[in-house]
Amino acid sequence: MQFKTGPVTAACLLLAIGGAAFASSHREAPFITTAPKVDGTDFYIFRSYEGVASNGTGGRSDYVTLIANYQPLQSPYGGPNYFSLDPNALYEIHLDNNGDAKEDLTFQFRFNNKLNNVALPIGGANVAIPLIQAGAVANLNDANLNLNETYTVNLVRGDRRKGNGAPVTKADGSKTFEKPVDYIGSKTLGDANAYETYAQKHIHSIKIPGCPAGKDMGKVFVGQRQEGFAVNLGTVFDLVNAPASFLLDPANKDAAGNGGQHVIQKANVTTISLEVHKDCLTAGTDPVIGGWTTASMRQARLLNGKPGSGHQTTEKAGGAWVQVSRLGNPLVNELVIGLPDKDKFNASKPQDDTQFLSYVTNPTLPALLGVVLAGSATAVAPTNLPRTDLATVFLTGITGVNKPATPTPSEVLRLNTAIAPVPFASQNRLGVAGEVLRVGGTANLSQAVDLAGFPNGRRPKDDVVDIALVAVLGGLCVINDDNNSLGLNSVPGVPSLASACKTSSVPLGASSANIHDAVDQATVPFLTRFPYLNTPNSGSASY
Repeated sequence: MQFKTGPVTAACLLLAIGGAAFASSHREAPFITTAPKVDGTDFYIFRSYEGVASNGTGGRSDYVTLIANYQPLQSPYGGPNYFSLDPNALYEIHLDNNGDAKEDLTFQFRFNNKLNNVALPIGGANVAIPLIQAGAVANLNDANLNLNETYTVNLVRGDRRKGNGAPVTKADGSKTFEKPVDYIGSKTLGDANAYETYAQKHIHSIKIPGCPAGKDMGKVFVGQRQEGFAVNLGTVFDLVNAPASFLLDPANKDAAGNGGQHVIQKANVTTISLEVHKDCLTAGTDPVIGGWTTASMRQARLLNGKPGSGHQTTEKAGGAWVQVSRLGNPLVNELVIGLPDKDKFNASKPQDDTQFLSYVTNPTLPALLGVVLAGSATAVAPTNLPRTDLATVFLTGITGVNKPATPTPSEVLRLNTAIAPVPFASQNRLGVAGEVLRVGGTANLSQAVDLAGFPNGRRPKDDVVDIALVAVLGGLCVINDDNNSLGLNSVPGVPSLASACKTSSVPLGASSANIHDAVDQATVPFLTRFPYLNTPNSGSASY
């Protein structure tokens, strides 16, 4: 992105972009690499834009969509058992609606994988088949499926382990929801259109307990989707294997010149999607909610050296739930938290996040970028330490965008539910930042079309990598300058922190606004309806 604006415009722009972390979260901690079924990769929370008019009304505009992705980088051809979720795990989406960094609502998902023991008569004996399908599949609970995946959803109010829970049900009162089988390939499930028709049969209307009358219906979908995150993954982790001039030129894209259409889009992911009326999620008069996802496993596991017949019988799990995955703002654990504390972060709660404060106030990423791009740790790293500019928005949300009335410093993804959604075609991939740039500054915000994007929640189309790179390399301080015009020389609620956040503390100066990862999130294919992430890649496609 390239900014050609004056200081007032840039001030508002950078204030808007500074609040989030970085991007996605694949294989981000040592332990979670050993348990990919519970590895949370992306979390999205946004006002639903399905069927929404240009003025932000109609369609599903009164609803909030929550998307939690797990099990990263699935090879579509990865059979024969593919990517069922773990029946011995607990998958959760947490929401804080009063700013205290503690969950007020938790949607809990548990999975059950039923083996149907499909057999064929071979020489007078019925012999179990080796695959999870015995023929073409097109229907809910299809007779040709040898493995049926189902799940339950429970809504807990208050503490996730001690609060009051009640089941989320189908409209007919049933507590069991069906999950589609992964996109094995075209012979089993048809072409992409046929698979999507099959998958849509697994979008369930739900009744949510304890919600206001007339606002207690929603939707749920759990199933495989195309990986929707755009990043030059291999290039980035190979010490940013691209010249600095390439990364600083907004005209550059990936090697194929086609933006987000790169290797990660050839992978799939498993998504847990909910659509809930916004008045179900808020409390009192504060429209801001904070969300994060977790996955937990049982504390103990026994492995049977002589497992019996059945499905997943080697493992016997028991004991208390232990949280092993956590995700709010994207890529915090992957690129902010130090390697010794990555497992610790995944096990932690937002209310305790001040223990990780030094990773934000004294970040290593800017110094690492300087070393690999220019041979010096000081080449691009801002010098205003502690980094109060990052800590302010990281801990509390952004005033006038997504800051709760009384925030407790914590790392959660915050959404202002009072800001109307925007149709997909009109969304600015740079979120709030891009919209301020488009209209030419704060004085023209009455002309703004899209203030519903990152960091005000996160939509699939929002290019969080490009936005956040600008912030981490000091864009906020360029505008805060000597007069502390943005109030970023300190952190609300943490009076012990102070710094001189100003232009002279930013080695890249205004050129930091050009930094990008050479891929374009806006070119990734998405749906314009629930569950928004695109049809998964077929296991039998040519690669």
